[in-house]
Amino acid sequence: MFKNWQSITLWKRVLIGLFIGIAFGLALHYGLPEATFADEDGIETTWSGKERATWIGNTWIQPFGEAFVRLIKMLIVPLIATTLVAGVTAMGDPKKLGSLGVKTIALYLTTTLFAVSLGLTVGTIIKPGIGVEYGASAENLETVKGKLDTAKDVTFTDRMLEIIPDSPVAAWADGAVLPTIFFSILLGIGILFCGKSAEPIKIFFDSAVEVVMRITMLIMELAPFGVCALMAWVMATKGIEILNNLMWLALALYLTCVLHIVFVYGGIIVRGILRLPMKQFFRGILDAQGVAFSTASSSATLPISISCAEKNLGVDKSVAGSVLPLGATINMDGTAIYLGLVALFAAQAAGLEVTFTQYLMVALTATLVSIGAAGIPSAGLLLAATVLDVVGISESQSLLVIAFIFPFDRLLDMMRTVTNVSGDIAVACAVAKWEGELNEDVFRHEAEL
Repeated sequence: MFKNWQSITLWKRVLIGLFIGIAFGLALHYGLPEATFADEDGIETTWSGKERATWIGNTWIQPFGEAFVRLIKMLIVPLIATTLVAGVTAMGDPKKLGSLGVKTIALYLTTTLFAVSLGLTVGTIIKPGIGVEYGASAENLETVKGKLDTAKDVTFTDRMLEIIPDSPVAAWADGAVLPTIFFSILLGIGILFCGKSAEPIKIFFDSAVEVVMRITMLIMELAPFGVCALMAWVMATKGIEILNNLMWLALALYLTCVLHIVFVYGGIIVRGILRLPMKQFFRGILDAQGVAFSTASSSATLPISISCAEKNLGVDKSVAGSVLPLGATINMDGTAIYLGLVALFAAQAAGLEVTFTQYLMVALTATLVSIGAAGIPSAGLLLAATVLDVVGISESQSLLVIAFIFPFDRLLDMMRTVTNVSGDIAVACAVAKWEGELNEDVFRHEAEL
């Protein structure tokens, strides 16, 4: 039986786990009867079925999902450090890194602008904010206020200085991604300039990449079970009502993300610019998309993204090890789509007419703001306050909008992350092709479904 399970491709196993988790969680949420419990003093307390399901979800199910996410996050810094150093040293020429970096950042910014423009278009057609009442958001106001205050305390200067670590070891210990990227690139360049005298260090990092990737593959075998626990927890505690009030916003977001993935990444980049088959591209990234959807974290998905890019799509490790860690930090197309939609959602709910100039300002603001999303707690939703100001939403109204969406953000974030990860790999393929580091025979190979 174990061999039969192993023979199923990872994304299918993740999907099986996801559906089992949803079914089990909903069964708990709607199937448990009311029960009365007595404490040590004999005082009786009656819990409804939903209260019992919430307690079971938080106490017994959520820790298993959290353990899986922590296992993946445990690998983020070692993976970024080793793959970036090995990727830079594999280039053989420090000048090549500059060419690769410019192309990568330019393409990331271009796709982000496409993303927010598409989101605004879909939001204008679907109108997710019409008829929304904010009554359900009152209980979340204080939580959101605290998170917004925390986010506002961090200035742009602070964010820039965070890139340069006081100590690389401290940055690694804290799990800080940007400082790790910065130091790893410098270390790789240093190894390149030292030439043969640094060959033992280069060999060490090449070997370290193989070790970390092997550990990653072992942990990914647990993905279906981690996904099952995460989805069971969400459904047991929230139930299907989680999407009732935000059905149209969720529909607009999921539709826009699918359109962006298919037409921008698949149609324009892969098929149009690179002249490569879309079918093989989407087959090759299915594992990464499945993990992205379940973990809602681009950084947590990074190990499997690198594996998909190298093994399924033929991206050389020098490109995959440089472009993908950078993308997990600055490429936030899903967040840009979300910010544009939330701005329209708030304006429509408030009965405000959005002008063409405001559309342009929302597109520009969402593009720039989304780049900084990685370092802020509840990033996509909390950054919405900046964009809402563009369409004339007051601070108090912004707070209501954010508090209203806050409980449902996890399910919306899952699709945003799928978009981000798909974009990371599409850009990696493009840069690899332009740098002559893409094995098209591997790319065109019919990946197993």
